[in-house]
Amino acid sequence: MHRLARTPALLCILCATAVSQPANPTTFTLADVHVSPHSNSPSVRGGGIRNGRYELRSATMVDLIARAWGVDNASVLSGPAWLETDRFDVIASVPATATPEALQPMLQALLADRFRLAVHHDSKPVQAWVLTAGKHPLIKQSDSSDDGGCRRDPAESIVINGVMSCHNATMQQFVDMLEIPYGPVTSYLGNYPVRDLTELKGSWDFTMKWTGRGGLANAGSEGVTLFDAVEKQLGLRLELKPTPLPVIVVDSVNRIPTGNAPGISREMPELPTRFDVAEIKLSNLDAPVRARFQPGGRYTVRGVTLLGLIKHAWSLDRYDDMIVNAPKWMESDRVDVIAKAAGPEGPSGVLKDDDTLKLMLRQLIEDSFKMVVHTEEQPVTVYALVPANPKLKKADPANRTGCRYTGAKGAGQVASQLSAWNCQNMSTAQLADWLPQVVQAQAWLDHPVVDETGMEGSWDFSLTFSTPSAFQAHTALDPNGALSLFEAMEKQLGLRLQTRKHPMPVLVIDHIEQTPTGN
Repeated sequence: MHRLARTPALLCILCATAVSQPANPTTFTLADVHVSPHSNSPSVRGGGIRNGRYELRSATMVDLIARAWGVDNASVLSGPAWLETDRFDVIASVPATATPEALQPMLQALLADRFRLAVHHDSKPVQAWVLTAGKHPLIKQSDSSDDGGCRRDPAESIVINGVMSCHNATMQQFVDMLEIPYGPVTSYLGNYPVRDLTELKGSWDFTMKWTGRGGLANAGSEGVTLFDAVEKQLGLRLELKPTPLPVIVVDSVNRIPTGNAPGISREMPELPTRFDVAEIKLSNLDAPVRARFQPGGRYTVRGVTLLGLIKHAWSLDRYDDMIVNAPKWMESDRVDVIAKAAGPEGPSGVLKDDDTLKLMLRQLIEDSFKMVVHTEEQPVTVYALVPANPKLKKADPANRTGCRYTGAKGAGQVASQLSAWNCQNMSTAQLADWLPQVVQAQAWLDHPVVDETGMEGSWDFSLTFSTPSAFQAHTALDPNGALSLFEAMEKQLGLRLQTRKHPMPVLVIDHIEQTPTGN
């Protein structure tokens, strides 16, 4: 699920009986709204303005409402069961003078028009991480007059450990930083909002260091959980509890958007499909160097195998057997890519849009290696979800479908590495789609998951399992011990994940040359 930094909620209500709209509401010039293609690993993408074009892809209705009102996903309540599972693409033309701030009323108008969305504002108890202060906080009152705030250590931002430094920062600025998606934080806090109830006024100086959940097993006694860091280093406490918060309550919404105008896709501003300048050549490196976005719209990646680059360009990174007819040399031959494509909103804005970057990479690879491909269904290895002794509880079909991260249960290093979830009104097919989306589950799953239970209806269940590193370090299978995903599925849900062959779409390489042509 997508998490957003909070912004003030707009006070209008988009429904026929609500407060009337201004005479000239801000709207998208053109809008193409349609159901997203099915994906084995869906996630909301986009959200910026480029070339007079706004794109938001694979967004649930909760994602759309949260962006339209500038709130957390967790603050969007009620609505039909499909609100967090059905996904939509929104591609719109925006006025030349549009700013990012103008997108909220534009989205609100679009949702009212195309989905007949009706909402109202309220205050209700919502599960949230609450930051409170003990009797003796360990942070230092700041005496600085410099601009204040919190930052993450850039050197730690892509690894499993976390470092956050706050200088002349308010508690609200600290909380805002905790809410921004960031691996070493998100692995502990999930998608729940964070609220400041410390009652600490003024600004403060402090630094906090902790171990990401994925690194606790290897860290052993040296590991520090996020919660321990907050309590022992700052003298504060983070607890998950129901907290009265402003919310957006969904009164009614249509599942199918009204139809698009004929030929609307041809009228949309076009996006670039090729780099302005690009070079791809064989590399002399024996290990990949992280991709870099540089000033002037430059993008570089070095020492990556050609197979790895193709997997990324076609969004097939996660599984090994989704590319067919790949010559063995593609697994060893490494390449460097040096490319440039400037965008109107900034020197590297176009390239930082992952969909656009992947489209450009595909074109570059096909041109440079004279590659010809097609997609077809072939039997590949999957994890089939099958019944053993089902222990799922029959769900109320009126409840909203979805899963909530509930945090670690119990105390100690082992418990802190458990991934705990509560799910409601889920079919077994939705469970099979959901598992590969869970970061902690991805480490266990080296094949896609398909539903072969034959079970009808929808279900409520809880699932708690360990990361692979935690499982290797802790083998005691007690209530607070380590459980593999496969053991947890069978013990807690009465379902098994079994490897077998199943037809899946694969990328077939019809032709590719080993030496790239001149660029």
